[in-house]
Amino acid sequence: MAEIQVVGVIGAGQMGNGIAHVCALAGFEVLLNDIDEGRIGLAVERIGHNMARQVSRGMVEGAVVEAALKRIRPTPALPELGRCDLIIESAAEISDLKRQIFSSLRSIVSPHTIIASNTSSISITRLAAGTERPEKFIGVHFMNPVPLMKLVELVRGLATSQETYEATLQFVERLGKTIANAEDFPAFIVNRVLIPMINEAVYTLYEGVGTVEAIDKALRLGANHPMGPLELADFIGLDTCLSIMQVLNEGLADTKYRPCPLLVKYVEAGWLGRKTQRGFYDYRGDTPVPTR
Repeated sequence: MAEIQVVGVIGAGQMGNGIAHVCALAGFEVLLNDIDEGRIGLAVERIGHNMARQVSRGMVEGAVVEAALKRIRPTPALPELGRCDLIIESAAEISDLKRQIFSSLRSIVSPHTIIASNTSSISITRLAAGTERPEKFIGVHFMNPVPLMKLVELVRGLATSQETYEATLQFVERLGKTIANAEDFPAFIVNRVLIPMINEAVYTLYEGVGTVEAIDKALRLGANHPMGPLELADFIGLDTCLSIMQVLNEGLADTKYRPCPLLVKYVEAGWLGRKTQRGFYDYRGDTPVPTR
């Protein structure tokens, strides 16, 4: 079993830069790729900022951060990922986009390279089928924010080999993460439970049972959740929440997974949460203000 030393990360957004962050701190060389070269630069800046915060909080030493940042290489050209031992796709939660990325990797990757998807809901078996090497494909679902969250879901597709699983398991353990093995069902474990709860909170708002503030307060204080479900939805991204609900609805064919019309309306309006400055809260001022 080949040792993983060089990790490629495709997608320099919030999840991708977080994955690059923890990989570099764990001693891996990281090649960070994105279709938008400007986003790679912004991601590297964000990683530096987040690592500096960790130093200020005594979570990591400055010398360790300095060495980690040197391990991250902006890599706008996809063919340069050919020397990676592991490639982690962290693009938007859109099945066709992910399959297009994996198709592009066919002529690039080495025979030993493991390909992983950070998908939070899409079938690993289906994604692997488009790679021509499904035995070297696995789901590695990190939680957001990656540097702080301890859990990683490992999801085997129908054809994932034991060798691929064991190599990926060792990689995740080296990151200092805790593993939950999940079967290849829509949304796996965490989002199978979490996102329908958020969707139900949106229904509660839609039906006028409570206001945004009341719903979030009720779950924070009544269920001891660190964030209210609508605040959490804004943090995750309402488009991502909707995509996962659509995967659940289509994959399990149960009406309880029907996305709330209000969630659909917010996404259609482009109010996707924190990343667009408006969602169930408006973040454009000093203090977030409910939008309903």
